[in-house]
Amino acid sequence: MWLEATLTLLALAAALAARPWRMLASRTPLAHETRGAPAALWTPLLATLVLLPWMWALPTLHAMPLQLQWSGACMVVLMLGWPLAIPALIEVGVIACLLSSAMGWPEALGAIAWQGVVPATLALMVGALIRRFLGTHLFVYVLGRAFLGTVLCLFASGALSQWSGHQLPGVGDELSLVARWLMAWGDAFVTGMLTAIFVAFKPQWLATWSDPLYLGHPK
Repeated sequence: MWLEATLTLLALAAALAARPWRMLASRTPLAHETRGAPAALWTPLLATLVLLPWMWALPTLHAMPLQLQWSGACMVVLMLGWPLAIPALIEVGVIACLLSSAMGWPEALGAIAWQGVVPATLALMVGALIRRFLGTHLFVYVLGRAFLGTVLCLFASGALSQWSGHQLPGVGDELSLVARWLMAWGDAFVTGMLTAIFVAFKPQWLATWSDPLYLGHPK
């Protein structure tokens, strides 16, 4: 448990050092907003805190042969940006623990680390690498960062989780990595689909999106 606590505290300290609350309090418009519009990230933040805890707590709320683990961390990073996503994901883990009597605080800490903090941090790194080597294009953002990037980040986080001793209930050691690989693809399909929808209809809900950057529109 010390490893999960260390990773979570380090990420939280780095995130708070960036003062992410300014993104919620500032009325400075994003690249796709009109001047004077209020910060648009309250909607995805509140949606994250309302919906995602139920997804994290779901495996402990019902008896299932295979506990399908849902992360959503990569989607949260795309919507809120990494500095704001980290404290939000920690809150998600706390709320999930309060929702499920079968989830203790050690399990909640494990979920915060391996379903939230680690994949979110990997998503930040993968996003930076994709921008550096593949450029800033619409399809690179949706297919590369939101879809394939999510697969890689979640599978890597799941593999690290298994290496640290967190096994999937009801799955043998020889099939655990296969199960994590398949679950990563399910998470990636939803992340890619929602990202494409938000880019088209609600770009103000994506803190990592910019019309001038990815579409070449003048500011």
